[in-house]
Amino acid sequence: MQQLEVNEELGRRVVNALHSAFGIDPEPADALVVVSTRDGVDYQCNLAMSLGKRLGRPPREVAAQIVAHLDLGDIAEPPEIAGPGFVNLVLRRSWLERRVAALAGDDRLGVAPAEKPRRIALDYSSPNVAKEMHVGHLRSTVLGDAIARLLRFAGHEVLPHNHLGDWGTPFGMLIEHLIDEPPAVRGGISDLNAFYQAARRKFDSDEAFATRSRERVVKLQGGDTETLAVWQELIDESTRHFNEVYRQLGTTLTNADLYGESFYNPNLAKVVDELEASGLTEISDGAVCVFPEGFRNRDDDRLPLIVRKRDGGYGYAATDLATAKYWTAERGATDLLYVVGTPQAQHFAMLFAVCRAAGWLDGVHAEHIGFGSVLGADGKVMRTRAGETIKLADLLDEAVSQAAEVVSERSELSAAEQRAVAHAVGIGAVKYADLSGDRERDYVFAWDRMLAKDGNTSVYLQYAHARIESILAKAGDRGDGAPVILAEAAERALALTLLRFGEAVRAAVSAYAPHKLCTYLYDTAVAFSRFYEQCPVLTAETPELRDSRLQLSALTSRTLVLGLGLLGIEAPRRL
Repeated sequence: MQQLEVNEELGRRVVNALHSAFGIDPEPADALVVVSTRDGVDYQCNLAMSLGKRLGRPPREVAAQIVAHLDLGDIAEPPEIAGPGFVNLVLRRSWLERRVAALAGDDRLGVAPAEKPRRIALDYSSPNVAKEMHVGHLRSTVLGDAIARLLRFAGHEVLPHNHLGDWGTPFGMLIEHLIDEPPAVRGGISDLNAFYQAARRKFDSDEAFATRSRERVVKLQGGDTETLAVWQELIDESTRHFNEVYRQLGTTLTNADLYGESFYNPNLAKVVDELEASGLTEISDGAVCVFPEGFRNRDDDRLPLIVRKRDGGYGYAATDLATAKYWTAERGATDLLYVVGTPQAQHFAMLFAVCRAAGWLDGVHAEHIGFGSVLGADGKVMRTRAGETIKLADLLDEAVSQAAEVVSERSELSAAEQRAVAHAVGIGAVKYADLSGDRERDYVFAWDRMLAKDGNTSVYLQYAHARIESILAKAGDRGDGAPVILAEAAERALALTLLRFGEAVRAAVSAYAPHKLCTYLYDTAVAFSRFYEQCPVLTAETPELRDSRLQLSALTSRTLVLGLGLLGIEAPRRL
C-alpha cells in the first residue's frame, strides 16, 4: 500500500482534529498543512486564522482546540502554537529516519498514483505543414511534453494530439507549386520555408498560377486522387522535418499522435448542423455564427465565433469545435487540455462556452494552458538579427554547440561521450530555461544564464547528479538497505527535502506548472550541497554513518534523475 505524502498525512490528522473539536470536515486535507519557512519548524497549519473568523472566536483559541484534539501518533513532536494562531509541527527523528529509508525500495519515490485516473486529451506542439518549426513552437512543444510526462507519471491516461495545420486555401498554392517542381525537388524539399515563400511569390505575381492554385483547392476539397497524392507528399516531407526536431528535443510525440486539420474536415458540416439544430447559431453578414454569452468587444458589441463563412468555407473555429467533439464523444476524454500561447485565451474561452452550450462538455473538464513568449535580449519576441523568425532546428543545434564548449574541458570523457553529454546539456538547458519559470510569463532567452553551472539551471542539477554518482562510484556502494541516521541538521534537512518529492510532483500536475518541480529539484540539489559540505560521506566517523550517508546520496541521485526525466531532461552520470 502506497504511503501518503507527509503533508497529506498531517492534513488528514488535522481534519480528524477539526471534526472532533468543531464538527467540521474541510477539504482537501493536503491543503491544510504547508511547508514552514521558519527555522526549526517542518510544517505549519494556518487554518486557525480563517476558521476563527468563521466561528467568531479568537484564532489562538481555535488553534488551542486543534492542538488539543490533534493525534499525531509517532509522526511528530507535540505541536506548538505561535503568533496569532500558527500550529507548528516538527517531525520526530525516528519516524523521519524510517520514512526516508522506505524510499530506497520505492521506484516512485513515495508518489502514489491517482486513485481515479482520468483520460486526458492533450493538444500541443501543432506546427504547420510546409513550414519549418520555429522558436514560436518551442514552448508549446516543451511544456506540452513535460505536462504529458507528469500526467502519465501521476497515473492518468494521456491522449496526445499534435494538431497540424495541413488544410485550407494555401494548400492549393503549395500543391500547384510542388507539381511545377522538377523530380529532384519532389524527392525531398531541403528548405520548407524557402519552398513556401517561393510558392507565395509565384501566387502573388503570376495570375495564371494563382488561378490554377484556386482550382487546385477545389480539387483538394473534392478528394481528387492526384491532388491528394501530392498533398500527401507535402505532409510526409513536413513530418520528416518535425520528427527530426522532436528527436533532437527528446519529446514523446510520434506519428501516431498526428491529427491534422484534415482529419476533422469530414465532420465540419455535421458540427454546424448540430449547432443549428440546437438553436445556437445566427446568421451575421452571411456567415453562420454562435454568439456565446458574456463575450463583447470594447464597443459592447457581441463577439461571434464564426463556424461557417459566408462563402460556405470553414475556419479554424469550426475545426476546433469538431476537435473538441471528437475527443469527448468518440474517444471518451474526461479532460481537454490545450497547450497554446496566452494570446489565444479568449478564443478558447469562447470555444469552451459554445461546447458547453451544445452539451459536448457535460462531465468534461476543458482548460487552456496558456504561456508567454520567448524574448530576445532586447525584450522583444526572439528573432534573427535580420528580423526573421528563428528556426527551431537551428536553435537546438546552437544549444548543443554552446554546450560542447562547456563540457570540452573534461578531458577524461571520450569524444563520443562528450558529444552525448553536450547534447544532454544543451537540449536540457533550453528545456529547463523554458520550464523553470511560471509558464504564463515571458522569459528572456540568454545562453550564458541557461548554461551557467550555478543557480537554478539544468546544468547545475546535472552536475549535482554527476557529482553524486562520482561519490558513489568511489565508494563502490550505494548504502542499499542501510538504516538512515539523521544526526546532523544538514542530514535532516536533506531527508525532509527528499520526502517532499511527491508534494512537488502533485503541485506541478494539479496546476500544469512544471516550474514547481524545477524549484523543488533545485532546492534538492542545494540541500545536498550543504549536506555534502557538512557531513563527510566517504570519510564518515563510523561505518553505519557512512552507509546512511551513501543511501541519502543515492536517494538524492534517484530523485534528480526521476525529476529531470519528468521534465524530459537527461541526467548524464558523468560530466
